[in-house]
Amino acid sequence: MKHRLLLLFLGVGLSVCALTTTAQAQATRTWVSGVGDDANPCSRTAPCKTFAGAISKTADCGEIDALDPGGFGTVTITKGIKIDGGGGEAGQVASILAGTGTPGVTINNQSSACNFDVLRNLDIQGVKAGTTGVNILAGGRVSIENVDVENFTNLCVDFEPSTAMSLVIYNSNFEQCTNGGLKIGSAAGVRANIDKSTIQRHGFAGNGPGVGEGIEAVATSFVNVHNTMVVNNLGGGIEGNGPSVKVMIDLSNVANNQGNGVHASNSSTVGVSNTSVAFNSGFGFLADPGSNLLTGNNNWLTGNGTDGVRTGLLTVQ
Repeated sequence: MKHRLLLLFLGVGLSVCALTTTAQAQATRTWVSGVGDDANPCSRTAPCKTFAGAISKTADCGEIDALDPGGFGTVTITKGIKIDGGGGEAGQVASILAGTGTPGVTINNQSSACNFDVLRNLDIQGVKAGTTGVNILAGGRVSIENVDVENFTNLCVDFEPSTAMSLVIYNSNFEQCTNGGLKIGSAAGVRANIDKSTIQRHGFAGNGPGVGEGIEAVATSFVNVHNTMVVNNLGGGIEGNGPSVKVMIDLSNVANNQGNGVHASNSSTVGVSNTSVAFNSGFGFLADPGSNLLTGNNNWLTGNGTDGVRTGLLTVQ
């Protein structure tokens, strides 16, 4: 009997030790370096080699910082994490290189305690082989700040979660992705804000209508585009595509796209204010039957294949 009790206490003690070790391995802040090793604890003095190696050792609501501008591999995020490729500085930028058939970053946040993810100071490169630059599937809020995404075979950023989420894009550049720069939609209550960014040179000759657009808002999304350039895309500039879609474009430049500049389709509502819509090969403004393209304040509409017309006025107060 004593022997059995001793084994029981020993087993419980080992279990507690294992749980304690696991908890201690989850640091609130970890580090990666081009000369690191994923066998390391990912500390400041013993950094990991990859983001994937570091994320397993980073606690929910934690942060991964890069010590140098190396390449740190693709990563899937399933909890609340901030990845800063500048190590807290804006000057250096870490990179992610996605190989054939692989997304750069996948965000599938299942955390109930921390549903906010941040990508900051990163260069995400698909070399015309990776599928999607940033694929956002689930979570609560995602912020993309000072991030370059380029050369993917699908979209630069695909924001089509299964549940309501919000997305903020700030001071970022999305470039040369085959199927477009940014697609927003899917679940009810999806909201996106794009500010001080450039979305350009998407699509390739021969793609069908809508492919290679700068920004496409679908399903039930609410999208605000502010102080942003959407230029030189083969599929067109900005499109609202869905009966519940609402897009507001303000202080922006939609120009030199090889399709329509601003397109309200499928009963969507698109508003344009203080924006230049110029030199697009198709219509500058195009509203399909049943859709609304509203303008207010001071817009410049000129030099398009057909400039087009608004369907009504925004309410200005």
